[in-house]
Amino acid sequence: MFKLLKTEGKARRGEFTCAHGTVQTPVFMNVGTQAAIKGALSAEDLKNIGCQVELSNTYHLHLRPTDTVVRQMGGLHKFMTWDGPILTDSGGFQVFSLSSLRKIKEEGVTFASHIDGHKIFMGPEESMQIQSNLGSDICMAFDECIENPSPREYVQKSVDRTYRWLVRCKAENERLNSLPDTVNKEQQLWGINQGGTYPDIRVEHMKRIAELDLPGYAIGGLAVGESAEEMYAIIDAVEPHMPVNKPRYLMGVGTPSNIIEAVARGVDFFDCVMPARNARHARLFTWEGAINLRNKKYQLDESPIDPKCDCPVCRRYSKAYIRHLFVADEMLAMRLSVMHNLYFYNKLMEKIRQALDEGRFEAFRAEYSEKLGRRI
Repeated sequence: MFKLLKTEGKARRGEFTCAHGTVQTPVFMNVGTQAAIKGALSAEDLKNIGCQVELSNTYHLHLRPTDTVVRQMGGLHKFMTWDGPILTDSGGFQVFSLSSLRKIKEEGVTFASHIDGHKIFMGPEESMQIQSNLGSDICMAFDECIENPSPREYVQKSVDRTYRWLVRCKAENERLNSLPDTVNKEQQLWGINQGGTYPDIRVEHMKRIAELDLPGYAIGGLAVGESAEEMYAIIDAVEPHMPVNKPRYLMGVGTPSNIIEAVARGVDFFDCVMPARNARHARLFTWEGAINLRNKKYQLDESPIDPKCDCPVCRRYSKAYIRHLFVADEMLAMRLSVMHNLYFYNKLMEKIRQALDEGRFEAFRAEYSEKLGRRI
């Protein structure tokens, strides 16, 4: 399922295969929370901008249209007409993001819906059942994402419970995959490493979950309050204990610089809402750094968002036109900008893979890691 093709230092060039295709890694997964990219991009658009993996959200799809509806429609691939790989998160992040609306017990978590306030219970088995109904290729274990910083005693108790939840997830995933009417019998369960900003708790947890021999492993609970330096230190601590022959996923990260630095530390998979969210607010990425297209200096600028970019937007539209769309509050502004930013991220990963193939990743990192983090 995962083939390591080449390494440069800790950076890895690989190939991941699942029921809906083969993915070249390192890869950025484009986030379609509710089976749609915010910014009005379709499945066809995703193909055109180089997306390899689409990511959807278990919690949100459970609320609407409901996972049972998606199942009745033939699963998420058929429902959203995307024939490539799909990863679904477990709903565990909502344990963190809906902290004022939740109650955590050993059995699972009781939520109040952010839509209408009705009570929802989700535990490991429920999360696996929802994701099985969705039919994703990769389902993530149900876990608790811990706020950073958190008291050590609480973090340890949470991590221990997350491990017990993972064991339950594994058993339920195997049971569901064995059923005759399961949407995707090849659905893979990936485990998630937690432990806040405590390296020793992180390492011990990683060792324990590695023993379960799952198809893939993620580092969760980062980019939620800690500094980039703390995040990199945690990756450095955990990476030596992650199985070499399994894909590694850094959840919810991040900026182009974060991605380059995490690749250098041995990470293969990434996702983040940031490129699409930034695009919807006119903050666009270029190969010289980030720009804010609402800036008045672009009012008469006939050049594309990035002269070095060959995306469908840069091939056709000027900064002046897209700026006008934002000022006029036209929906097209968001669509074009999201298309550009996601193309940029997919192209960034392509360039990283090419640099690894050619043995010049460190030179690429030296040229772009800092540059892509600056604002123009």
